[in-house]
Amino acid sequence: MANHTKIVFLGASSMSFGLSMLRDIFSSGELRGLTLTLVGRNPKTLAKMAELAKLLNTKTGAGLIIEQTTDRRAAFDGAGFVVNATAIDRNRLWKLDFGVPRKYGIRHTLGENGGPGGLFFTLRTLPLVFDFVREMQELCPKALFINFSNPESRIILALGKYSPIRALGLCHGIFMGQGAVARIMRLPYEQVDVWGAGINHFQCLLQIRNRATGEDLYPLLRAKEQDYDPSFAPLTRRLFRAFGYWMTCSDEHFGEYLAYGWEGSEKGYDFAADERGRAEFANTLDHVLAGAPLPPDWLTPSGERAAAAIGGIIHNKKRVLESGIVFNQGVVPNLPPDAAVEVPVMTDAAGIHPISLGPLPDPIAKLLNTQVSVQQLAVEAAVHASKEIALQALLIDPVVNSASAAVKLLDELWDVNRCYIRPCV
Repeated sequence: MANHTKIVFLGASSMSFGLSMLRDIFSSGELRGLTLTLVGRNPKTLAKMAELAKLLNTKTGAGLIIEQTTDRRAAFDGAGFVVNATAIDRNRLWKLDFGVPRKYGIRHTLGENGGPGGLFFTLRTLPLVFDFVREMQELCPKALFINFSNPESRIILALGKYSPIRALGLCHGIFMGQGAVARIMRLPYEQVDVWGAGINHFQCLLQIRNRATGEDLYPLLRAKEQDYDPSFAPLTRRLFRAFGYWMTCSDEHFGEYLAYGWEGSEKGYDFAADERGRAEFANTLDHVLAGAPLPPDWLTPSGERAAAAIGGIIHNKKRVLESGIVFNQGVVPNLPPDAAVEVPVMTDAAGIHPISLGPLPDPIAKLLNTQVSVQQLAVEAAVHASKEIALQALLIDPVVNSASAAVKLLDELWDVNRCYIRPCV
């Protein structure tokens, strides 16, 4: 692609993810001459993020053209990449996704990607995502849709099944898994190399090796894990001992998919810390825009991989990314073809190429297949705005322990989300 390529960033006014994306774009060194179009619904915060982008552009000498708009269609016209980091009334609705099922006796972890909360995230998010991709079909049909928004697996599954737009989901869960095993083995993070495959927030680390020598580190992990601090990742370690493989990316995240996931944690998301972090960032941003020095980390990569993916495509790098969420179609042969899987991917001028690591160990595949079935029904419920299918999705979900509770929470949360639920296709 020529350097007149446009990157559209949806959700640029986000006070949580916006900075990470800007850090990666302006520290990349590969995106000179591109246009970055920031799109947000809040003109005030959007203007601040655009001002920050221009400041980072100057400080790094990145040479991008910076635009801002609240008009999504104008932004899409001619785009080469669309990065999605949007959420609908995120914290208010997420609190209900977690609290309402608890009221009816459902024990769960985060209420975001699995269980009843994952269902309602899907029901309200997919209609908005399909608005995006329908407009992309009209205005930039060859653009790559890069998704950071949850529920990742369900969004990529729905797009793979119902949209011609190319889509890639990105998540840092693989790095969290790498960090956890490095910690147990007391090795530097950079010394540990991992290969993982599975579904988002539930990848199996098929290989754990010494990056320099290629030595298999699984024997060391098994030895060190035996007497490591028992308060660290107890649920992950229980499955590690039962199945023989380390699963990403934390007790809370993959615990969302398991009937007994609450044994790892049932505290839910730390909304208070989230809101403090947003307030602190907003305050720091105001000071920076008023002339205060930039925090040093704002000029360094965040660790997310969107800029690396874009650079690999633009410059035909044949670059391997550690992990991406893609429509399966045989990449993981013992998961259904119409599933969203998370595997390594390679990027070049032809796009995104999933890397197959072969079949998962059979017991691991059986563990993941249960959740794939839940995700498939949740997507159908959202795409068709069907309360009947939504109930079916709840009734096959291992997190749901009562049929009567399923009906009650469905009625309550359906009413809360009614204004967002609509057919997508």
